[in-house]
This record gives sequence, C-alpha cells and structure tokens, in this order.
Amino acid sequence: MATSPVTPVEEYQSLLGVLPGQDLAWLRDLRDGALRRFSDRGYPTPRDEAWKYTNIAPLLKQSFIPSFSVEQPHKVLPTDIATSLFADADMPLAVFVDGAFNSALSNLSALPPGVELRSLREVLDHDGASLESLLVGMTPQEPHGFIELNTAFMFDGACVRIAPDTVAERPLHLLYVSSGAGQPVASYLRNLMIAGRGSRAAVIEHYVSLGDAAALCNVATHCMIEPGAALEHYKLNEEGAGAHHFAGLYVEQARDSRYVSHNVAVGGRMIRNDLRCVLAGEGAECVLNGLYLGRGREHIDNQTSVEHRVPHCSSREWYKGVLDGRARGVFSGHVMVRQDAQKTDAQQMNNNLLLSDEAEVDTRPQLEIYADDVKCSHGSTVGQLNPDVLFYLRARGIDEIQARRLLVTAFAQDVVGRMAIAPVREWAERLITARLAR
Repeated sequence: MATSPVTPVEEYQSLLGVLPGQDLAWLRDLRDGALRRFSDRGYPTPRDEAWKYTNIAPLLKQSFIPSFSVEQPHKVLPTDIATSLFADADMPLAVFVDGAFNSALSNLSALPPGVELRSLREVLDHDGASLESLLVGMTPQEPHGFIELNTAFMFDGACVRIAPDTVAERPLHLLYVSSGAGQPVASYLRNLMIAGRGSRAAVIEHYVSLGDAAALCNVATHCMIEPGAALEHYKLNEEGAGAHHFAGLYVEQARDSRYVSHNVAVGGRMIRNDLRCVLAGEGAECVLNGLYLGRGREHIDNQTSVEHRVPHCSSREWYKGVLDGRARGVFSGHVMVRQDAQKTDAQQMNNNLLLSDEAEVDTRPQLEIYADDVKCSHGSTVGQLNPDVLFYLRARGIDEIQARRLLVTAFAQDVVGRMAIAPVREWAERLITARLAR
C-alpha cells in the first residue's frame, strides 16, 4: 500500500529539534508564522501572475529531504572544489556543503580587518539576539511559498558584516556546493550582508554541483547598504543538470549608497531569481547586470524589481539571455517610482538571442511611475543571429561554427565586460566559451 508523501508541515514538526536557535522565542514565532502562511497559500502556480511562465508541477513530483536531516552527509574533498575556485589564492573563502558551513574546506585567514564572516547556524545558537531585528524586519512584503519555506527551515548561511569605513581590497568568495551523493536533498540557506557606513566591499555568491544529480537549493539573501557604502555583489549559478534553484535577493539602500549586482546563470534544470531592490535614501544608486545561458530543456526565470522611494536616485539594469535547444528564459523587470521620488533616473533593458527554433523567451519590462519629474526608459528585444553578419564573417575565411561563437561571445561580452573583478570576468568568459563549444 502506497504511503502519502510527507508534507512540509509534518516535516517541520519532526525536524524542529534539529533547527538552530531553538531557545529563541522570536525565531520560533517567525518560523511558525511562515509555515502557517505556506499552509494557507501553498506553492506558487502559473495562476499567480509572477509565476505565469514558470510551472513547478514537475518539481513537486520529486521528493527532497532537508539536507540537515541527513545523518551522514557525503564528504567533499578539496580536490572536488578545486575547479570552482578563482585564480586569486588570497581571496577569503567560505564553503557550504549541502547547506551547512564546512570549516575544513574554508579559508577565512585572509579576511581583512573590519570584515566579519560567521555561520548563520553558529550565530543563532550562540548570539541569536543580535539577528532578531534583521531577520524579523527583512521579511519580504509579498513572499511566495519558497520564501516561506526558507524562513521556516533556514538552517545555515553566511552572516557578513563590513565595519564602517572599511575598504576590503579582495572580494569574499562564498561557495555553495551540492554534493549530489545519496538521495536528493534540499538545502535551506539564509545569507545576511551588512555594509557599514562608508565601507567598500565585494562578495561572490557562487553555487556549484558535483555532478548532475537531482537537488534543490532554496536560498534567501538580504543586503543592507548603509549611508555612503558600496557593495559589489556577484551571484553565480553553475549547478548541474538536475539542480533546481530558487533564490530571493532583497536589497535596501540608504542615502548615497551604491549597489552593483552581477547575476550570471549558466547551469541547472530550473533557476528562479527574485531580486528586489529598494532605494530608500536620497542619492542612492543601483546597477543590475544579468546574463543567462540556457540549453537543452533548462528553464531560467529572472524577476527583478527596483523601487524608487525618495528623490535623486538612479538605477540601471541590463539583462541579456542566450537560449539554445528547447531552453526557456523568462525576464520580468519592474521599476516603481513613488510619488515623492522626483528627479529619478531609471533605465532598463533586456536583450535575448535565440539560437534554435525551439528556444523560447518571455520578456516583460515594466515602468510604474507616480512622480512627474523623472527620466525613465525601458525596452526589450528578442532575435536571432544576423545572417548578413554571418555571411560577412564566412566570406573572410571563418567557418560557420566559429562565426556563430564569435557573435554570441560578443553579445554576452556587453554584460561580462562590466565585471570589475578580473578572475570572475575570466571565469565567465571561459564558461561561455565552453558552453558554445558544446
């Protein structure tokens, strides 16, 4: 006789004693409230406007066990992650394996003065009161089912604090590894990044898989950019063919702050990125760069939202997609200009390149403006390689395959070239070349 699958509510009750911070009443209330809302709403469906083009029904037919409930996780060796590291050997490194911090693989000795990195699990177990205002106050306004489950099951992640006026010369590399060993597991990660007043830093949030086994990564990252601070944030997805990745990125900017995002997705069966950026202080600047490469039956969905709440702020958004095979891309970009946000300067553009007749993209740039003294623009394009340009290159002795690679590389380079960190820029270029070679 077949047994019914365990529901998230039943799973939560059975694993409650394993979750960190059990002695914190406010955290228990936060988890319980998220689970109640999930019970009321369930998972998002195509009937929800924001999920119109992303159907998770096939995913729900699979069973994923929370990674922290696995008694003997797969041992990952330094050689397993060697190809996922960057050329800068002095770059501070924090490694998380199947959703849990791994000190043996990490190297935090190079952390500069003024930069602190701690495991979320450690902080919740030993200094939980310091996170109450952050975690309670950072709940998204319209959370969907995956974010509610992340709040209920959050187990570990990176807590990064950059002290005021600190200038970090080297970026911090956060590497999240899916081991792919044993039965499919679900990792629930919560990252917190706080850039203190007047500080300057860069953080690389990097997701990889050891193989193509089925896995689920459910992650939420919160960034607080204090007055005059600048944070350059890289989110890199190069997971395996069986990976499902659902991420929420929530950014709040204070006066005269600068936030730059580089969002690159080049691997995974299904990727969903929700990016919400709030410009809450005058003079704040937000730059969102994105590149997604899909092939086979991969599905990549990027949902971005920039909210201008106050005057004299600017935002720039450039997202590009290259889709081959039967891959599907989704881009929905929303810029909101509130009534008091006069002198707003906002630009948004999404360009897509389809390399096969079966590839598909759904793009929807949006402007919602309630102020009258603004400078805003948006647009999107979907097209194929120009046959005239291909003919031009072939007429000069370049074979068709190489000509196509040159054109696609040039298309993507517009986004890759904006990456300020040379090792990451070189990583992206190598990855694009490798994809095109296949």
